[in-house]
This record gives sequence, structure tokens and C-alpha cells, in this order.
Amino acid sequence: MKIQKSAEDYLETILILYNRRGTVHAIDIANELAFSKPSVSVAMKNLRENGYITVNENNEISLTEPGRKIAETIYERHTLLSGWLTSIGVDPEIAVEDACRMEHVISAESFAAIKNHVQKSFQKSTSET
Repeated sequence: MKIQKSAEDYLETILILYNRRGTVHAIDIANELAFSKPSVSVAMKNLRENGYITVNENNEISLTEPGRKIAETIYERHTLLSGWLTSIGVDPEIAVEDACRMEHVISAESFAAIKNHVQKSFQKSTSET
């Protein structure tokens, strides 16, 4: 399912915050992304209406199964791409910035090929040591 880059960023941020803190509120997302609380509220409403998140009576935000799948996909792309770029000599700060852009536009086929290459390279380098 194709969704907007901004929605993917929000879902990824919810996943990261949940893994870090155990609970997520709109203010946590606003602080993490340096966005205004009203902007985050509008985004959360859209994500909730589209079935990507739920919000309980304590205003805690949780990912639904479709939301979690998207968040995990984007997060995996981000971590693998930024790590790979850094390993081939890209400045870590630039690698993270580039990975943030690439994670949204790379095809599943291209990402799978990069992931396979990175894993083979890692296995080769660990077997040589």
C-alpha cells in the first residue's frame, strides 16, 4: 500500500518512540520531529481515520497491524541504508539525511538487492576475521 512520505515518517517515529519509551503521545511526536502540536494532531487524525493507528482513552497512540508493517519497513530501510552508506565512506550525518530520502522512494526490488548485497558483504567480512 502506497502512502505519503509524511505519513511514513510519522509511523516510523511512533515505532521508534514506542520502542524507546513504551508509550507514545502526540506531544512526544511533536517534540521528536520538532513539529507543532496542531500539525501532529491533524496527522494523527488522518492516520487514525486510515486505520494506521489507534488512540486510547489516555491519548496513547498505538500502531495497528498495517501501521506497524509500514513503520517497520521504513525503519528497516532507514537503518540499513544509513549503515551501508556510512560503511562505504559517506559522512554519518549525510548518510542519515540521504537514507531519510531514499527510504521512501526505493523500490522493494532494489532494496531487497541492496539488503542481500550488504548481508553477503557482512558475512564475507566476518568470515575473513
